[in-house]
Amino acid sequence: MNDPGLDEPIQNDAKDIENQKVDEEDATVEHKQAFLEPSRWWFASTAFPLIAGTGGPMASAFSICALVVHWRVYIPPRATEADNIDVDDPQWLIAVNAAQLTIALISNLTLLMNMAKRIRFSIAQPITIIGWYMSSFVLIALTACAAGPLQLEPRESYAFSQAYYYAIFAAVLYFLVATLMVCNVYGAYAGHYEKEFQLTISQRTLMLQTILYFVYLLCGAAVYSHVEGWNYLDTVYWADYTLLTVGIGDYSPATHLGRGLLFPFAIGGIIILGLVIGSIRSLVLERGKEKMSARMVEKERRRILGSLESKDRSDLLEPIKYMTPGSPSDDGIKNERQRREKEFHIMRQIQQRAAMKRRWTSLIISGAVWFGLWFAGAAIFTVAEQAQSWSYFGSLYFSYTSLLTIGYGDFAPQSNSGKPFFVFWSLLAVPSLTILISNMGDTIVKGVKDLTLWVGSLTVLPGEGGLRTSLKQSFNKFSGGRLLNSEPGFLGETEHGNGNVGATEGKDNPESARQKARADRAKTEKREAEERGKTTSDRLPESKPHYHHLLIKEIGEVMKHLNSSPPRKYTFDEWAWYLKLIGEDENSALTHRKALRKPKQHGEGIGGAMGRMGERDSGKKEEWSWMGNRSPLMGEREEAEWILERLIGMLENELEDVRRGTEVSRRSGSRPPGEKGDGRSANSSTPREDVRSRDCPDKI
Repeated sequence: MNDPGLDEPIQNDAKDIENQKVDEEDATVEHKQAFLEPSRWWFASTAFPLIAGTGGPMASAFSICALVVHWRVYIPPRATEADNIDVDDPQWLIAVNAAQLTIALISNLTLLMNMAKRIRFSIAQPITIIGWYMSSFVLIALTACAAGPLQLEPRESYAFSQAYYYAIFAAVLYFLVATLMVCNVYGAYAGHYEKEFQLTISQRTLMLQTILYFVYLLCGAAVYSHVEGWNYLDTVYWADYTLLTVGIGDYSPATHLGRGLLFPFAIGGIIILGLVIGSIRSLVLERGKEKMSARMVEKERRRILGSLESKDRSDLLEPIKYMTPGSPSDDGIKNERQRREKEFHIMRQIQQRAAMKRRWTSLIISGAVWFGLWFAGAAIFTVAEQAQSWSYFGSLYFSYTSLLTIGYGDFAPQSNSGKPFFVFWSLLAVPSLTILISNMGDTIVKGVKDLTLWVGSLTVLPGEGGLRTSLKQSFNKFSGGRLLNSEPGFLGETEHGNGNVGATEGKDNPESARQKARADRAKTEKREAEERGKTTSDRLPESKPHYHHLLIKEIGEVMKHLNSSPPRKYTFDEWAWYLKLIGEDENSALTHRKALRKPKQHGEGIGGAMGRMGERDSGKKEEWSWMGNRSPLMGEREEAEWILERLIGMLENELEDVRRGTEVSRRSGSRPPGEKGDGRSANSSTPREDVRSRDCPDKI
């Protein structure tokens, strides 16, 4: 289950589902810019319901295991727990256990209906939370009774069955998921988010996939228990390590029917489990990565602004409204456009630093979880398997081979407590390893790959520029541009760098055919952007029809960038051109401002440059900065998506103006502009004047 290749198509399918505009509320949720909000409220609104949606079915599956088998067993003399004899439980215990399971299933169903928006939040949440807490407290009380008044004598001749330990795990899970839902309800009623789940369609399907997996697991175990003559809970243990591809080997089908059924059972369960892990990885981690990245950019932005203020360089961020032509400032800046370009490159450096911190933070968190499950799991296995005299090192060895799904089979749990714990532990530990491997791909694996390419460029496979060029590039990379660079800038960016992060990251030498093609394409895009900045960024067509044609052409170009991988990062000249098309001028300080270190969350916060279209009725332009919270480089949305939305909005507004002008002309009896006999030509208007003079179509 740790094959990285399985994850790619699952993630793509999930993204395709999310991109379908079936549910407009989902689209609204995805476009909210909450990077000024603390990350804990994203966890409360999105991550906690998803954890509850997957933990609830797991707890119910364990409750079923705790109901179908007696809780106490008799161990004959000189026998082990594997050779035990069931002892009947009191009828009242079975009835109460069945009642709590019914309550838990109703709670799960209510949560599912709430996620599907069939039951209101205010009705579903009390039912779900109270039901799960009731199930947890009932199971705690029943297990306490079994360990106390119902304990049989002599105690050395009796033990608890696997069902008893499944009841303990179910009680813990019920309490955990109920507490998470309490946190979700608190955040909703405190006003931090809407009183509904902030989940997309594919995130809601995660709960259905989890339910399907546990139903498949329990039903498959029931079939094999009958076919092979195994104890049902032993069969659940076998089905678990089979579907997780661990393959311990202490149980294996011996009948022809059992071996024949293994073909469809194993492949079906592995596919379902792959869907669950892929959904968790793509929907929880990918969205969490975006939220974490946006939040880290905001923190890094504030830190850099504080650093600039402490170094008395805050004038670098002050708009230049008046300056004598040709008189440079202390930083060598001659005009507002150069200042904005400098500010733009600083923001690009902030993005790079935040991305690096986010990748290593994710690796540290996932690594800590994995190591915690490894070491803590080994400690519990040591206690559970005392009858086999497992040492802690032996338990570490067993846990490690199970985590990596190797499954040698030389160690295998045999106790009634060890087998249920293995099922519970493996369902958490194996997916955590998949997540860890994913996070290692962006950090450690990438570092090893870059190191290999660097060693190759200095030895047997030098780049096109030779060994000297490779050494110079290496020194520049390791020093952040401070060595072998005549004009280093703030944060190590070069004075003439284009800031195109996506283009520079792929220039590895020596290059494979694919890498070289990507690098060549990046160079071409950079050259085209520079030419565009030199020739067209200050010129707009003189007629509205030509201007509209240009908008349509640029919309088509930007649409090609939507699915770029990695996401397209535009140069400053490209941004200046697109802003020019929507009515903004990087040469003019009219709508520019100094970046605020700690903007207000309401009013000046969310909804500025990252706001939605259709906000031109306010009658004024919003001032903004590349390093401010209204910057297009802030938040979670891709740059191509941001630009495309503004260009389309501009075109819609332009066409609406044309329509209104046509209607007014027809009512007055005159001919619309451009028609024969009206005394004017279609090219008489100058859209450049209109674009510069009228208000921006949306707040920037």
